[in-house]
Amino acid sequence: MNSKIKNLTKRLSAAQIIVFYYLVAVMVSTILLLLPITQKQNAELAFIDGVFISISAVTVTGLSTADVSQLLSVTGTFIFTIILQFGGIGIVAFGTILWLSGKKIGLRARILMTTEQNSPTFSGVVRFIRMIFFFFVMIELLGAVVFGTYFLKYFPTWQEAYLQGFFASVSATTNAGFDITGKSLIPFADDYFVLTLNIVLFIIGSLGFPVLMEISQWLRHKGKMPFRFTLFTKITTVTFFILIVIGAIFIYLFEYSHFYSEKTWHQSFVHSLFYSISSRTGGMAISDINQFSVPTLLLLSIFMFIGASPSSAGGGIRTTTFAVMLLTIYNYAKGNRTIKIFKREIDEEDIIKSFIVFTTGMILCSVAVVILTCIESAFSLMEILFEVSSAFGTVGLSLGITPELSTAGKVVIMILMFIGKIGMFTFLFSMGGKPVKHAYHYPKERIIIG
Repeated sequence: MNSKIKNLTKRLSAAQIIVFYYLVAVMVSTILLLLPITQKQNAELAFIDGVFISISAVTVTGLSTADVSQLLSVTGTFIFTIILQFGGIGIVAFGTILWLSGKKIGLRARILMTTEQNSPTFSGVVRFIRMIFFFFVMIELLGAVVFGTYFLKYFPTWQEAYLQGFFASVSATTNAGFDITGKSLIPFADDYFVLTLNIVLFIIGSLGFPVLMEISQWLRHKGKMPFRFTLFTKITTVTFFILIVIGAIFIYLFEYSHFYSEKTWHQSFVHSLFYSISSRTGGMAISDINQFSVPTLLLLSIFMFIGASPSSAGGGIRTTTFAVMLLTIYNYAKGNRTIKIFKREIDEEDIIKSFIVFTTGMILCSVAVVILTCIESAFSLMEILFEVSSAFGTVGLSLGITPELSTAGKVVIMILMFIGKIGMFTFLFSMGGKPVKHAYHYPKERIIIG
């Protein structure tokens, strides 16, 4: 069996192998979820719902066609958290670290990890993945202890408190958006400690692994020698936090005289900040988002489409794509043909890539909206647009239509979650096979654009 898989993967490109591994992970996860040991007694899970939840877990999205809190047994809860680990860190990266621990990792595996993490070079990728693995595990264990201890006042037994704390920590760090309370974070809507801890874990999971590693290196070298952050880290971090601020401000303004009309100023501020962050990848809710106004729902949909940072647990078109596009438009309007920022110049290939990712994402989401509008006539356009954006951004927020989708509708959402997780270039390259070098070029000719 192993030899057959090796022979198959030799004929595939790196992108196609990654897609293959994710499909295998979905199949294995589906089988695990359908096992009696994973489910509570008398729980019923249809096959299509098992596949849906498996894809949602592997892609750390959080959309679900069944109540996970009523489905998973204690054993199933731990199995589910392992599935979330694969999705959060990456199938290839997590699998390689586990199965080849202590062994020499070959060039093929390094190329796959580089492709999955969207890294421009595979130099030092193994060390990088190992650091991410142990960093994530330590953060999750620390979060589990803090959550579990704090939850002792919410749950009747210490076993349940620490089980809830463990799952909450893993779900928040991997940005999965799942919960085993059955009510997301609504029971803790006024508990600012729980909300703050979730926000911190959301940011750790969505800021991007390379950024986290550079920050750790900066902290270790602080005061010892000069340290220079890469352009990627600067653009990612600035864009990430600017979006948080803008989102919080506009959510507050949109809901000031609507949903927040009976809330205190600090409740309104915390809720606005939480949803500005959660809508980018966390996927947790602290209120019934159906009560939000249409402008807020549209803003959240845009944020979900943008998603998290590259090489993170989140999906979407990613923050750097959005930033490079805006910088390109701004500079082109001023007559500049290059983008200079932080005393560096962005490579032209990265500019082209950003527009390819955005355009492909828009086409996919637009097609999905049209299809769902045709086959899901019971739902409004706003509900469908919100669901599509949540699936593509692997966020998990929903207006409650997920369980009511038809089988065809569920398939559309599953495809979006899958593509949103693996990324636009892995998706595009998986359809094109291995790149071919052309021996000649035709003469270039200008055409009219715009």
